Amino acid sequence: MFDIAIIGGGPAGYIAAEKAGKNGLKVILFEKKDLGGVCLNEGCIPTKTLLYSAKLYDNARKSEKYGVRTENVELDYKKMFDRKTKVIRKLVAGVGLKMKNANVLIVKGEATIQGKNAENAIVIAANEEKYEARNLLICTGSETFIPPIAGLDLSTNDTLVTNREILALKEMPESLVIIGGGVIGMEFASLYNSLGSEVHVVEMMPEILGALDTEISAMLRAQYTKKGVRFHLSCKVTKVEGNQVTFITSDGEERAISGSRILVSVGRRPITFGFGLETLGVELYRGGIKVDEKMCTNVPGVYAAGDVTGFSLLAHTAVREAEVVINNLCGTNDTMHYNAIPGIVYTNPEVAGVGLTEAEALAQGLEVDIAKLPMAYAGRFVAENEGGEGVCKVVLDRLSHRVLGVHMLGNPCSEIIYGACIAIEQGMTIDQLERVVFPHPTVSEIVKECIATI
Repeated sequence: MFDIAIIGGGPAGYIAAEKAGKNGLKVILFEKKDLGGVCLNEGCIPTKTLLYSAKLYDNARKSEKYGVRTENVELDYKKMFDRKTKVIRKLVAGVGLKMKNANVLIVKGEATIQGKNAENAIVIAANEEKYEARNLLICTGSETFIPPIAGLDLSTNDTLVTNREILALKEMPESLVIIGGGVIGMEFASLYNSLGSEVHVVEMMPEILGALDTEISAMLRAQYTKKGVRFHLSCKVTKVEGNQVTFITSDGEERAISGSRILVSVGRRPITFGFGLETLGVELYRGGIKVDEKMCTNVPGVYAAGDVTGFSLLAHTAVREAEVVINNLCGTNDTMHYNAIPGIVYTNPEVAGVGLTEAEALAQGLEVDIAKLPMAYAGRFVAENEGGEGVCKVVLDRLSHRVLGVHMLGNPCSEIIYGACIAIEQGMTIDQLERVVFPHPTVSEIVKECIATI
């Protein structure tokens, strides 16, 4: 009998398994593919590895403006992708070592829930064996959503790719049409634009990166327009034929564009089917598993964390949700908060944001003050981003002076945003934040410079 069984070895699953094992629980982890899940194998890590190579390529070609003369800069597409594979293997092995050190039993194979037995233990079958556990944590993650558009069938059209297939391409596409201008779509737009492909982004909404601050999204789009990416906003895709995407513009005009590859990137959906979830009577909500603030489902002893809840499809959210589950199982009262979940887009330049956007705060009826400065107010940003544009925007509650949100465009804001996460999570006011000593010279000083304008 196991204390906890975990289905899914992605960020939520393996973090929960490690933490539970180190706390003395008897743990079994089921994973049908590779440890690390989509994030490590098909998402976060491989894309960031490739994007870093692309950034180096960009910098090498533009190094003369920094006083460094380079000649005959070449791109080795195969070596880039070989390195990506090497990084994944190294990190997957690292996760495996963590599981071993935490005494976690790993079962590689498809797990199927068979309900509860007479002793009220949860029964799970895998590889023709049955296992019993007192508690179950479901971390089955999410999959690419393929919208019901005519001709959008990956099984019959090898021009079509998702984030999985595009990471396995042997040759760089001369042109790429991306259906969807969200985070994944924009990161691939950034990557292939840097590598030299002709890139089109077709987005149904009036702006890219719909969940982020619209002003910053528009600024990023403007920068990529200058780089040659062609955006088709407020356009609804109606059909895909071979390598051609047909869409209707906001004016009602039908247009079509072609690409040597078409990337489908309109979002992801929780995986709640195919593993016997229905045998437990777990309640669903908006396509995901419904949970409370302790990540409990409606079935005692059954928990869910990560993308399968359908709430925040981000690896770092999944990790924290997993921690909440295990902390409570081990006797420490813990609850999940979603007010300070950062969102990052690893384009070049990067976008990072946490907390409420200006539009969200106003929609909630809050009275807000907005502090905003160009990133050039930070000396180190100027030193390291010749000709680069960026902005820092802080959303403040006018009455309490609490920090409600921080949103940035400019490198390396992905490494800065955690400070804003702490400020929002802890309910810090601008007076408290002003007393914090920021290191100089760093780009992070822009946050302090920003709030000093209020």
